[in-house]
Amino acid sequence: MTDLPAPGFAGVDHVALTVTDLAASRDFYTEVLDFVVVMEVGAGLICMHPSTGFVLALLRHEGTHDAPFSELHVGVDHLGFAASSRTELETWEKHLAAHQVPYTPIRDELFGSHLNFRDPDNIALELSASNELMIAAQSALASGQTSLADIAAFVTEHVGSDFVPSAR
Repeated sequence: MTDLPAPGFAGVDHVALTVTDLAASRDFYTEVLDFVVVMEVGAGLICMHPSTGFVLALLRHEGTHDAPFSELHVGVDHLGFAASSRTELETWEKHLAAHQVPYTPIRDELFGSHLNFRDPDNIALELSASNELMIAAQSALASGQTSLADIAAFVTEHVGSDFVPSAR
């Protein structure tokens, strides 16, 4: 390892998902989540969300295994989308039900609320709404003025000392 700091990055540019049925995935992501297909690229589709600009690629690779997704395999556990509030999550529950998409009812947790569901390939998806505590934590870290000791104190105060990350 080196002592050089990592260069920064501006955010997440896109997510690419390998799917078993491109047509079923296209229908799900455009009809349920309101993505728009902006390009067809060989074995896939490039989709963009109209209000956020978030880019999602749906890919069907040659030799893709037809087994459904499992978060128990090494790789991505789930894909989380941001919701603006718990009220928006309640609207999403109704929307998912109207599209006959099974979901886990909204769960209120320490740092916000979340709503979980799956796409046609069983890929785990989540909509989450941060609460004031999470927003404060994110703002403090993004300020660039937060030390490891500050993080440890915050975690100890709000979650418990058992959750403080261990030093390397």
